[in-house]
Amino acid sequence: MRGAELGLGTYRTAGVAAAAQAAIDQDVSWIDTAPNYQRGTAEEQLAPVLGAFPSVRVSTKVGFLDAARQVRATKEGVLTPSRTGKGYCLEPSYVRWQAAQSKAALGRIPDITFVHNPEHGGPEPHELDARLLKAFRTLEECCRQGLIKAYGVATWLALHDGSLTVDRLMELAHKAGGPTHKFAAIQLPLSLVQLGPIADALDGRGVLFDAHALGLEVFASAPLHGGELLEMVAPTVAQEVLPGTTPIQLLLGTVASTPGVTRILLSASTTSHWTAAEQATRPSLPRPFDSTELRKIVDAFRA
Repeated sequence: MRGAELGLGTYRTAGVAAAAQAAIDQDVSWIDTAPNYQRGTAEEQLAPVLGAFPSVRVSTKVGFLDAARQVRATKEGVLTPSRTGKGYCLEPSYVRWQAAQSKAALGRIPDITFVHNPEHGGPEPHELDARLLKAFRTLEECCRQGLIKAYGVATWLALHDGSLTVDRLMELAHKAGGPTHKFAAIQLPLSLVQLGPIADALDGRGVLFDAHALGLEVFASAPLHGGELLEMVAPTVAQEVLPGTTPIQLLLGTVASTPGVTRILLSASTTSHWTAAEQATRPSLPRPFDSTELRKIVDAFRA
């Protein structure tokens, strides 16, 4: 079994089109974006690159409502000012409108559209479930209309703190779309800073284990914690934790080796960065680290 595949995450990427080209040159086959990334221009920047490489897959998101889209959605009668939710909205009319906008901006149907941080605004558990069920029903409709191919949930906190579980998400998906629902993936940050789900997966439990058991794709975001871990983990630290590894190998290899993770979203902009990432996640071994090595890493950074 191989480690997780690399994908381009565009949240912190300057020059999205150039970064996408550099990633594709290194055989990266997935790009993740959102309508609100790069001041609302990321999808449009990606369109020419995606047009030139039709085999590259792309995911986007729905939920956040930036100022420009709020004006447009209100002007087009999609929303009234009272329904904009202070920069966040999962009203059916907005979800449908945003899905159509993203398809047009990208120049193709997104492979996955994630509900973006549905915990935004701190809803109570029953309110969060109601918010998601409404969004899932709308996204099922978008799948039938050919606006998206599948959908999922991308969250920074809710899958870490237990506000959401895979079982609850699947229950909501079944309510929304029945046994043929199109819920296909989750996205959450995983790194040496956010080790909880990694440790749980090694014990055969938790969000990653559950997602894998149900056949969901798992997208790991922020594996370098916004680049901070590259400054925190010195070569001597990597050698002490796992002899023979470099910091980038330790950081990316840990996430790539975690059971259940299928894709790592990396915000790398240059060919040299992608080459280093490839070397860290795809050595000659079937997987970068085995379970014993992973436990050693987890124990070292949880101490």
